[in-house]
Amino acid sequence: MSSACPVEDGELHVQRLGDGPPLLLIAGGIGAAEGYRGLAKRLAESYTVLSYDRRGHFLSKDNTEGPIAVERHADDARAVIEFFGYGKALAFGSSAGAQIGLALATRHPEAVDGLVAHEPPAVRLLPDAEEWLGFAAEQVACTEAGDLMAAFGGFLGSIAGAGLPELKTIRLPNETEWRTLFTRELTGFYDYLPDVDALRRSRVPIVLAGGEGSRGYYHYRPARTLALELGLPFVEMPGAHLAPQRNPAVFAAALAEILTDLVL
Repeated sequence: MSSACPVEDGELHVQRLGDGPPLLLIAGGIGAAEGYRGLAKRLAESYTVLSYDRRGHFLSKDNTEGPIAVERHADDARAVIEFFGYGKALAFGSSAGAQIGLALATRHPEAVDGLVAHEPPAVRLLPDAEEWLGFAAEQVACTEAGDLMAAFGGFLGSIAGAGLPELKTIRLPNETEWRTLFTRELTGFYDYLPDVDALRRSRVPIVLAGGEGSRGYYHYRPARTLALELGLPFVEMPGAHLAPQRNPAVFAAALAEILTDLVL
């Protein structure tokens, strides 16, 4: 089932699949529900899987200009849960989607039964935060200077398991979506610092996760750091940063096990 969910200053393309307890999937990257297609199909054997295109991406609309704040994305996530008639849901987010999930647990804890946050790029938790904030600014500057391909290459080069193929000519798919990410969202995703005190007060069960293939990378380290700050579990999941998309069968099995333990 797909439909349109109205939100403030926009409209979200939303999808529902399966039957069981509600589970919201929050996309990272360029915000495509389609990126979780394989994952959703497998999780739908046990859950009612809710997914959506982030505002301003693909079939979702955004009527605002300028940066799209993580907090606004969190409000959108809550709207998706409510649109399908649920008071609360489990949530999974990877990368930028994990940042949104953490903001959702902070702003709307009553809507979250539990959260698995996979490799949130919360670089402000790290001692080398300025380096990574500067890295994000470089991708924005490249895009605004008209060199989207350089921004794309630099960004993927920083992600475990996501390097560009060695081809003389590479066609960049979804140029509009990447431009939106770099110019309106990337800085906000990197700059967002999860509110540790609010997360403690929220009492939302949370598991922080990193991929086995991401050890040492900047997007692995914040999850571990945040888990220590909150006194919460940190688990390693199969694969690297893009495992939810590239190996959905194995990743779904690991995620289902974590979700089951989360709600016991």
